[in-house]
Amino acid sequence: MFQLVYFVIHAIQPFLVPLCFILAWGLIILTAWSIGAIADSVRRAKQMHEIPCANCLFFTRDYHLKCPVQPKVALYRKSN
Repeated sequence: MFQLVYFVIHAIQPFLVPLCFILAWGLIILTAWSIGAIADSVRRAKQMHEIPCANCLFFTRDYHLKCPVQPKVALYRKSN
């Protein structure tokens, strides 16, 4: 029984270091990607809050009609 465990451990050992290396760098890359996605979401939220529809006199709260006065301005998206 112990000979089998000993054999399996020594058979897997050469693959553990590269596997752990790849997993560690993958975790770092996924963390950086998540932080980038959060920063992009914050940037988009700030951009959406710049649209003054809630304070507009003609705001209808109808999601089909974004802006009855100037729809091109309301739907215009800045490319940053």
